[in-house]
Amino acid sequence: MPNNKQEPFTRTTLAWLKTVVIGHEICPFAKRELDRGSIRFTVCHDVGFESCLLRLIEECDRLDSDGGIETTLLIYADAFTAFDDYLDFLELAQSLLLDQGYEGIYQLASFHPDYCFDGATLDDAANYTNRSPYPMLHLLREASLEQAIRAYPQPETIPQRNIGLTRCLGLAKMQALLAACYAQDGIGTE
Repeated sequence: MPNNKQEPFTRTTLAWLKTVVIGHEICPFAKRELDRGSIRFTVCHDVGFESCLLRLIEECDRLDSDGGIETTLLIYADAFTAFDDYLDFLELAQSLLLDQGYEGIYQLASFHPDYCFDGATLDDAANYTNRSPYPMLHLLREASLEQAIRAYPQPETIPQRNIGLTRCLGLAKMQALLAACYAQDGIGTE
């Protein structure tokens, strides 16, 4: 159960997961895990790279010891507001997973409120496939992900489908969907 300091961030992230990720099938595998209660939401209020990386390893340790958790959304509530800082952190996080022997065990997916794909413009609605209420890392069990992908018809079409969908919905709609998630608790985007 989240504590009071985590609760608004968790609720806002859950609203995003339900309305954007599941509601528009950005990730066709998320609903099953949400329904099973196997998604862990954890909020980190640390701001330093080192302490934020430590939280990542702590979550890996938790996944190691708790088979009931399929995936973790590690929400960085107070850090990495600048997307470039987040990208620097992401690079360190991926290197740390390799250094700690987690290659092939866990995979990171990255999300940020200002996510912008390389070569895309800031106002490209396709960026919303990876835009979230807060900077976060999504830790996935690689074996489970591979199993889900094998069972999904043409998984290689998922990214293109998501790009097409978000562009079809348009920038204003995607912005409104994300803004509605913040409105869940009135904590805003600042």
